Amino acid sequence: MAPGLTSEAEAATHGTKALKIAASKKGSPYGYGAAGPSRFDCSGLTLYSYKRVGKKLPRTAAQQYNKTRHVSKGNRTRGDLVFFHSGRNVYHVGIYAGKGKIWHAPKRGTVVRLEKIWSKSVWYGRVR
Repeated sequence: MAPGLTSEAEAATHGTKALKIAASKKGSPYGYGAAGPSRFDCSGLTLYSYKRVGKKLPRTAAQQYNKTRHVSKGNRTRGDLVFFHSGRNVYHVGIYAGKGKIWHAPKRGTVVRLEKIWSKSVWYGRVR
């Protein structure tokens, strides 16, 4: 393997650790533009969770999508990012928790929570 590249196993380990961090923020209030440690917006939660495991992500959901290795629904694993889109526009992100659910910071007036994926318009990305 070339230096600087992570194996699938390493990526999966980072993903499951980031997933646990996101889950530990359950109940934290949504805050537009917030990236923790006590308030989050959607991309702020993913940024915070991955930063804690030593992985760097850009700030917005769309930028994060462009930085991940895209994977199919059939190849998604716990810890992968789930990107909600309208056409080519990514507008929301969460962390895949397994069984069709994600941890995310939904919107103003809500809290970080585990929720079923509610749309078919999603793409998956693995943080390298």
